Amino acid sequence: MNYFIGIDGGGTKTKAALVDENMKTICEDIGGPSNFIVFSIDEVSESIINLISKLCSNAKIELNSVKAILIGTAGAGRRDDAERLENAVLQAAAKNNLILNTFKVESDARIALEGALSGKPGSILIAGTGSIMFGKDAEGNIHRVGGFGRILGDEGSGFHIGRAGLNAVAKSFDNRNKGTLLTELIKEKFNINNSVELINEVYKNNFDIPKIAPLVIEAAEKNDEICIKILNSEIDELVEHIEAMKLKINEDTLALSLIGGTITTDNYYANLFQARIKEILYVKIIEAELSPDVGAALMAKNLLLKN
Repeated sequence: MNYFIGIDGGGTKTKAALVDENMKTICEDIGGPSNFIVFSIDEVSESIINLISKLCSNAKIELNSVKAILIGTAGAGRRDDAERLENAVLQAAAKNNLILNTFKVESDARIALEGALSGKPGSILIAGTGSIMFGKDAEGNIHRVGGFGRILGDEGSGFHIGRAGLNAVAKSFDNRNKGTLLTELIKEKFNINNSVELINEVYKNNFDIPKIAPLVIEAAEKNDEICIKILNSEIDELVEHIEAMKLKINEDTLALSLIGGTITTDNYYANLFQARIKEILYVKIIEAELSPDVGAALMAKNLLLKN
């Protein structure tokens, strides 16, 4: 029997699944952080090797029976960065007298796409602190929309909503708009009472801008006109992502799985967004079929099939 390991890398923990060739999950486990942008690549490599060894031990199988291992993690969107981690893990394995048959690194979004759709055509829209959209067409080609980061993109995300909210508050302090409830909410929660304090918090104290997003949503739910306008504008941006992906995938119906707390948590913004999406006739919102770690295991299996 051949086995495969899929790993969902995170900043605080890493989840892994060992599956057989029929994609039956044999065992799962959790290890340390694997974001090699935040932590040292050597530390991350050792963490991954330890998790792989632990899975094999728990399943009572030899490492040689694991024909392919694939991890999806943040920071691996560029191939040269992914190869850095691949090489580091292989070196860590050799240091521990272990031989990995096949080991590959992909982005966390890529394994989420594969898991959500079980390898079928469709797309995922991720909107949490940031935002990005990935899709897969009938020929297996991968398409991307957005994901330009907080300076050039991240529309519809917690960061983008928070920044728009702070901009509205800045204008409120200057009397450049008619005022917003958000100003009072920010005063109460963060003790930011004037333009000088706002500037200091953002530019000197590295203020966590996405923390403003829930307050924008709260103000909108209380019928604040400016915050309602902000949320509708962010939804328009996400709809543009979906329209662009529809053109790339070219399917009559676009299967869409939603990922990320900003658009999946039960809140005013998420509910408003999902109601808007349901009005688009060619979009079908679906629940993720597999978890990202099992999606990574499916990709690992496909690596063997390609070779």
